[in-house]
Amino acid sequence: MIFYFSGTGNSQLAAKIIAETTGDEMISINDCLKKGKENTFKSRMPLVFVTPTYAWRMPKVVEEWIRKTEFSGNGKAYFVLTCDGRSGNAMSYVKKICKEKKLQFNGIASIPMPENYVAMFQTPDEQECKNIVEAAKPAIAKLAVQIQKVEKFPDPIISLRDKILSGPINGVYYPLLVHDRGFNASSACISCGKCARRCPLNDIVMVNGKPRWKGNCTHCMACIAGCPAEAIEYKKSSKGRHRHYIMEE
Repeated sequence: MIFYFSGTGNSQLAAKIIAETTGDEMISINDCLKKGKENTFKSRMPLVFVTPTYAWRMPKVVEEWIRKTEFSGNGKAYFVLTCDGRSGNAMSYVKKICKEKKLQFNGIASIPMPENYVAMFQTPDEQECKNIVEAAKPAIAKLAVQIQKVEKFPDPIISLRDKILSGPINGVYYPLLVHDRGFNASSACISCGKCARRCPLNDIVMVNGKPRWKGNCTHCMACIAGCPAEAIEYKKSSKGRHRHYIMEE
């Protein structure tokens, strides 16, 4: 089974390419989180978790979901993390989860994809995003073949800097930066409600035709990047930046 969490589509696309090679089924962690119930899965093929990289680790919501979910059948687990650069020391934290869940860690790999953190960083323009995605496809396909053959991924080289980024820096990232207080909808909002429907944590409700954030955000960027009217902004930092969004409904 291929489990993916995706806000703007990078990880969904990677999961889709892997599924096309392995013939395995895809499970949306977004949908599982949105339904809010504990899940049980039995897989005859290796488990593949495809997620973005948040502050040099898997997103906390994904880590917590894996811990709460029951997996049986094939116990081998692969992790594919999409990112703008490196995934730091994410491997150490993934290994801890595998040990807790009694899964066999078969490797972790990072795939460079377009920067989509429009709330915090400058994002590439549309053409550059397309170029990055096309360049990533062969690397994802290569990982898919390795998964199909049940070959282990080679361990990445982890530096002291990686350990600091995935450890102390990740630890302060969430309490300091990950909140929804900066999101707002301008008069360009067309009241379509797509932001509320796409939010994996049900953090958005529509009030008088406008989105309202409730305080439970993971900064997946599904709302701001996927807004068809580009009516959502994050403080002043997102203004004028390209919204990378390739998520398939």
